Amino acid sequence: MAAGRALAALLALLLAASGQILQREASFTISLRKVDNITVVIKLRPGVLPICPIRVKHAIVFELKIKPGDDITFTFTCSTPEKYFVMEIQKNIDCASGPCPYGDVHLYPPGLPHLNRTFIWDVKASTKAGLELEFSTPWLRQIDPGETCPDFVSYNINSCIDKATVNIGTFCRNGSVSRVKLLGGVIMSLHLPWDSPLTTSGFNIANRASIKRLCIIESILKGESAITLMSPNYPLGFPEDELMTWQFVIPSNMRASVFFHNYSLSNCERKEERVEYYLPGSFSNPEVFKLSDSQPANIAGSFNLSLQGCDQDAQNPGILRLLFQVIVQHPQVDENVTHLVDLSKEWNVTVTIHFEGWPSRVPLMSEPICLICKDPRTCDRVLTLVSGAIYKISFLCKDLSRLRITAEKGISCVDLRWCQRKMYSLLVPKVITQLPIRLHKFIWKVSAPDLINVEITSPSLKLQQHVPEQRCNTSYSYSIVSATPETELNVGVFCPGGSIEKIQMRNNITISLKTFGKGFLNDSNHQDLKMSFVPHIKDECSFTVSPDPKAKVYLQTPNWPYGLPPYVSISWYVVVPSKQVARLGFSKDRMGITCETGRAYVNIKEETLGAEEIVRREDELLPKPRNMYHDFWVNVSNCKPVDKTQLTLQFWVALADKQIDLGVILAVVAGAGVLVAIGLAVCCVKKKKKKSQNPMVGVYNANVNTQVPGKKGLFAKGRKNNESHIYAVIDDAMVYGHLLKESNGTVTPEVDVYRPFDGPVGSLPPSPPPFSFRKDIKHSPNSEEPPPLTDTDHDTYTFAHQKSGQTEDNGDKNEKINGDTSTSLLENQEQDGLVE
Repeated sequence: MAAGRALAALLALLLAASGQILQREASFTISLRKVDNITVVIKLRPGVLPICPIRVKHAIVFELKIKPGDDITFTFTCSTPEKYFVMEIQKNIDCASGPCPYGDVHLYPPGLPHLNRTFIWDVKASTKAGLELEFSTPWLRQIDPGETCPDFVSYNINSCIDKATVNIGTFCRNGSVSRVKLLGGVIMSLHLPWDSPLTTSGFNIANRASIKRLCIIESILKGESAITLMSPNYPLGFPEDELMTWQFVIPSNMRASVFFHNYSLSNCERKEERVEYYLPGSFSNPEVFKLSDSQPANIAGSFNLSLQGCDQDAQNPGILRLLFQVIVQHPQVDENVTHLVDLSKEWNVTVTIHFEGWPSRVPLMSEPICLICKDPRTCDRVLTLVSGAIYKISFLCKDLSRLRITAEKGISCVDLRWCQRKMYSLLVPKVITQLPIRLHKFIWKVSAPDLINVEITSPSLKLQQHVPEQRCNTSYSYSIVSATPETELNVGVFCPGGSIEKIQMRNNITISLKTFGKGFLNDSNHQDLKMSFVPHIKDECSFTVSPDPKAKVYLQTPNWPYGLPPYVSISWYVVVPSKQVARLGFSKDRMGITCETGRAYVNIKEETLGAEEIVRREDELLPKPRNMYHDFWVNVSNCKPVDKTQLTLQFWVALADKQIDLGVILAVVAGAGVLVAIGLAVCCVKKKKKKSQNPMVGVYNANVNTQVPGKKGLFAKGRKNNESHIYAVIDDAMVYGHLLKESNGTVTPEVDVYRPFDGPVGSLPPSPPPFSFRKDIKHSPNSEEPPPLTDTDHDTYTFAHQKSGQTEDNGDKNEKINGDTSTSLLENQEQDGLVE
């Protein structure tokens, strides 16, 4: 009692708070006759606070139920009751035991308050007699159960057979569904918003003979249109072992095509799920299709489509459902024009003709349809052709520019001895370029086992790498991706007309030719890309570049701009013509990464005897622009970088003609003069010796520095401990040896001086130091001496002296020379002024 009084007090306060601001209260009277068998229920909307009660006489309620025969007057205590209440009007019609009120269905009773309302007609009928719901124009359009109609007016149809209820579908106005025939009873619902001006139900009920199936949905299509329909209970399962039919009324001068967009199958114990068509002019009606088949297209006139279920597995029934589209269009002028696609001589090729944006984009239902047909009845938005067959295709499409071609070819190598002798031309077959459809992409997928790599060449056109400073401006380009067992490497985007002659990659690769505009039709006749299999290469990727003498060539590391994968090594071999010099420069000062494990290196080496190999670590400045007089290698090897740092490197190469230096000519002339003077001096000395006949004298100079800089511990026994530095006799040639050194700089170093690598140079790129070497050796930027050598240093990674004739005046003066900087004894004597 106390709780009741508290609740009443709370309601009174709420009424006082809301009722005081009301200018007036809306009053309604609803009178229901018993014969109409109608019940009206007014109740709160779900989730709304009870702050607008209903006053009936002296009672305050939040739900009002008016039964057949009642006459009730009520008032809402707020001015906007549509925000708080909804109304249901249900009429029960018994057609099983008495006469049915056939004809138009009215919205009754009149004078209802303006609330969101739902009219429900529950019609009971025998399964021996079917019911028909016929809709007036503009007919209905089926939607997904959760979809909302634009005007918020929707119909819901449920079939009732015995105690089972099946949701036939939810529909909006303005569609093509003109009538629905049902077996047994039906529950028909009409949902109206509170402000809807609709005063009629828009349908009537008729009695028909038994249809011997769950339902028949009739759809009338006039002119070009596209409709979407769903099986009953969609997206839930179609009833077990049921049959239903869609009837499509199509003008005889139009063409219809059926497309299944979404379906699933149940687990059948008996029978088989299928669809059946009754097609005009067919000699085999009904034509039976699986749901997975391509459905009939280009149908001339009206037709029927039926869906048949099966007896399902009781333990695991599964779900049978179907969503499909019917598209009606005018006959195309060129629908009888066929195009021959002969793939009988192609190997391992698939050609797909599809709409623009496929497969990522799904075309809107309202978009104009473009169909590809491989026979008059088999048409679809997407058609795939395979090699080894001949096709005659046609198009049902007003605008062929909306269609695209994507093709793929597989190339593999199992035995290098066989496939190494073969050169593959990566050309788009003529049978594709001759179609009136634009080629979107042609993909070559090349697979090779371990120790067999792939080489791509472009002998005449060569390739240009697409970089920000050097963008491709051609009708097509190649995207190259190399896939190793450890990682996938996006080598880059390339187009014809550049400086790259050859690209070598490890293991499997994918080459995608992508077109831009219509120019490819002409350019396709000049394709030049070739592919072959080669033995194993050391780096993940290697380029051979012949720079254009008239333009600067830009090159960048793969996986741009995301950075090289960890521990990946890339090499470029740049060809420098004999009469030209190459200028090499990097686009930034540093590599821009921090290594977590290992070291990142940039190695540069000319392809000539005694060439210096320049090495830079990730924590050092990259070399400044420098001249390269011979073919040279650029190698970039990555470490495992710390998070958020990536190795992305770009460099450029520019060629220029070699110029004759006047200073060099004068130096050569002066050198010749010095040699003549030395010869004369030697002759005079010898003649003087013969005259004097003095005995030879041994000389020992205690002030000579006999230690080689930076080579402590190189020999087991030093010079101070042996007698190799004591001369018994000093010959004349030894006295004037420093003059010979000054003339041509070819004095042979002493036996204990570090000798640079001057052996034969091969075609392999410079080898970066092994990881153990990278971790152990620390480079000091201020030191001119290399680290002490030990007996265990047998690595062939050597640093050669750059010859004095190749020293640049405008090069990097602060550049660290990583080779041996020690000098001979004669050179030390010259520096110390000990030899006069």
